[in-house]
Amino acid sequence: MNGKRWKHSKTTVYNIGYHFIWCPKYRRKVLINEIEKRLKELLLQKANELGVEIVQMEIMPDHVHLFVKATPINTPHFIAHQLKGYTSRTLRKEFPALKSRLPSLWTRSYYCESVGHISEETVRKYIEEQKNR
Repeated sequence: MNGKRWKHSKTTVYNIGYHFIWCPKYRRKVLINEIEKRLKELLLQKANELGVEIVQMEIMPDHVHLFVKATPINTPHFIAHQLKGYTSRTLRKEFPALKSRLPSLWTRSYYCESVGHISEETVRKYIEEQKNR
């Protein structure tokens, strides 16, 4: 995606962004050094495969922050599930030490918040004012 505010498909104009946060199991500080570097590569690779754009990414030793721009086709749950599943499988295969320390790489949960250019208050006001047009 090219950084413009709105994206287009045949039938849709959209601007959809999500802020995701998730942690390794037991909040272990395992996302460091080569694991951190490989995790970034894998996230970018899978996002590209899904057709979503990672606008901002920060890998902390015990959690991941992503700002993702998506299409209306991909739900937040699908995006998180795909990114977490793919990275867990690949990292545990490439770094066997992760298998011995953790029963699974990621916790089941994640945080997701929609992020947009227009505030909730502005949308509410716009919809309310449609009656008076």
